[in-house]
Amino acid sequence: MWLNMPMPNIKISYSSQNLKADAEALAAKLELVLLGSSGDEKLSSKADYLLKFKLDGLCLESTRQGDHGPIRCDFDSGANTHRRKYGGGNGQSIAKAVGVSGKFTPHVLDLTAGMGSDGFVLATLGCQLILLERNSIVYSLLHDGLQRANLAGMGDSALADVVARIDLLEADSLTYLQSLEPAQSPDVIYLDPMFPARKKSAKVKKEMQAFHGIVGADEDAADLLALALQRAKYRVVVKRSAAAGHLGEITPSYSLEGKTTRFDVYALRKLPS
Repeated sequence: MWLNMPMPNIKISYSSQNLKADAEALAAKLELVLLGSSGDEKLSSKADYLLKFKLDGLCLESTRQGDHGPIRCDFDSGANTHRRKYGGGNGQSIAKAVGVSGKFTPHVLDLTAGMGSDGFVLATLGCQLILLERNSIVYSLLHDGLQRANLAGMGDSALADVVARIDLLEADSLTYLQSLEPAQSPDVIYLDPMFPARKKSAKVKKEMQAFHGIVGADEDAADLLALALQRAKYRVVVKRSAAAGHLGEITPSYSLEGKTTRFDVYALRKLPS
């Protein structure tokens, strides 16, 4: 879902014939042009991005020479694996923010799943997660990453346990919250909204620049927070840039400060102990 911005020109491609059926299905679902396995160079040159099926997973590729590399969800390798094994457990700021302890592992509703990194961390700590993502491109990348993690979990029981705690839904968060019955209230609601990109600089990764172009700004973030405060059982947690103001100018109960980010915690009632 793109809010108040033109949708980038995205086409779907695949690297080998055995991935063609998956590519066709996604192209039909998203109503995007499907290129052949050769890439159809004349057509792909008119695209801003290719959503490409490869043997190592679905990825988002820029068509501009010298731009960032493929963007892909990987939960069984790289940074996610390192953080799962050596991330600091309940001592991490995000764990403290949502209230994870030896006596309590909350059910968390993540309203802005993105590429799933924070949700995955919480699942490694024992939390049950519902991830919501309304952007169809991001949802497709995240869904593919979780599917591959499920397969990898066949040989890694610890990873399998983590992935089993995650439910991913393609849904608009505001609509989802409005439909929640009191008995369905999650223990904690987590919100990490996307905001307009800063001017390009060496400090802004090219991948993040691309993400801003694809996702746009979550212009309803303040409305999400206001409704989340009515739906969460124990607390709402908002992830912010360290220099950003409070979302919707709503003052949190307290904040956990980091070098580049912080967690604003809206405590509604005491956590179980």
